[in-house]
Amino acid sequence: MPLGRACSIAVRGIDGQVVEIEADIGQGLPSVHLVGLPDTSLQESRDRVRAAVANTGEKWPDGRVILALSPATLPKVGSTYDLALAVAVLDAADIVPSAKLAGTVLLGELALDGRLRRVRGVLPAVLAARRAGRKTVIVPEEALCEAGLVAGIRVLGAPTLRATLDWLRGERELAESPAPPPHQASPVGDLRDVAGQHEARWALEVAAAGGHHLLLTGSPGIGKTMLAQRLPGVLPPLSENEALEVTAIHSVAGTLSEEQPLITTPPFVAPHHSTSVSAMVGGGSGSARPGAVSRAHRGVLFLDECAEIGAKVLEAMRTPLEEGEVRIARRDGVARFPARFQLILAANPCPCAPARDVDCICAPLARRRYLGKLSGPLMDRIDIWMQMHPMSSAGLAAAESEDSATVRTRVTAARSAAAARWHEFGWRTNGEVPGHVLRRQFPLPAESTAPVEAALRLGRISARGADRALRVAWTVCDLRGGEVPTAHDVMQALNFRQRGTQ
Repeated sequence: MPLGRACSIAVRGIDGQVVEIEADIGQGLPSVHLVGLPDTSLQESRDRVRAAVANTGEKWPDGRVILALSPATLPKVGSTYDLALAVAVLDAADIVPSAKLAGTVLLGELALDGRLRRVRGVLPAVLAARRAGRKTVIVPEEALCEAGLVAGIRVLGAPTLRATLDWLRGERELAESPAPPPHQASPVGDLRDVAGQHEARWALEVAAAGGHHLLLTGSPGIGKTMLAQRLPGVLPPLSENEALEVTAIHSVAGTLSEEQPLITTPPFVAPHHSTSVSAMVGGGSGSARPGAVSRAHRGVLFLDECAEIGAKVLEAMRTPLEEGEVRIARRDGVARFPARFQLILAANPCPCAPARDVDCICAPLARRRYLGKLSGPLMDRIDIWMQMHPMSSAGLAAAESEDSATVRTRVTAARSAAAARWHEFGWRTNGEVPGHVLRRQFPLPAESTAPVEAALRLGRISARGADRALRVAWTVCDLRGGEVPTAHDVMQALNFRQRGTQ
């Protein structure tokens, strides 16, 4: 009984698993049966694959074709299996030799004329193939630059099914992955464009150095959005592992650029205030896709007009903020997406939002209700609260401020100090450190923690808020080059947590 085999990759979240495809050609009326929990788009691949094989000039077997995708209990989603399905059938029919198939993974969607089309999730699929010990991966030629980011595995690009078959027969060579193009930094505004607002600039620098979440409040046009957009410019570039992880998320989301496939700078994601829960944290029908919190992984998530965002959307962010990942449950399993981002919230003080507070026409209850959507548990997860005030004409005409490069130098030095301190625990920034580790393994002198204890006794902060204040104190200490936070550092951290309530 003829039997053919080929391999592809199933991607769930940003994790991949090798899928073995077996093709059996038996007696009976000509038909194609696909088994192994395929979704609707994969079921439709029967017609795509058959037409592509015929239009390539190869003969489709006359008989009953059974295609089994193993492991059978793993749901298979999408069209990335098309190339492997076609090759498995032709292998079963002895049309192509199977010598090269043993260590090769095949990825790509087939057009009816046999062209190979790009699919989402190529990068995490190639990473999974390397972990599984495969030697070669064949991808659509359009995805060759993206797949070539993975070292330690041979990556080949095929334009068509015919080219793949000729390579299996030893009649031609496929394109190798090219050298990555020189990185071109994305245009980001410079901090020198921000006039005045020295307290807000300092708060932004502390947030950048420690990976802390920040809330900016103030009247319209005061510079909240302008400051937030310049935060990526003061963050250090991503490390190699971080860049691959971020790029893998954007590969699954389908937002990678063909010219610059590798993301080396912290991403900046700013969803509209009308966004839904699924768009924010991920989800969707069929295969779960990463939301805004995951696309902002190792970067900045900016929520402008956060008081206009639905309460359910804001509350859905509490788990990603605390745990640094999103787990989306489906009937057939759970998709995991990293979501270690910096949250920057910006809000007006009231619905009417006048240029001057004295011109506000809102009732006191309306003002309280406006920012009331930011619940206590959510606000407890915000490390720094900053209320911005209008600038005078003298402030606008003041001398030029520091540029982003100067601030980035201090931020990079502070992050290096924090990374060295937390290296054995696996954390990179002070914002990631659990509170119990700070209290037990890195306790501060009694005179340093006295301001926090006083705030706890007076009910001004919660226990979670106290932990976050200590994290900010460590960041202030790192920025000044100190070894251990002093009472002054702790007071600055506590002051940051009280400014947004004025």
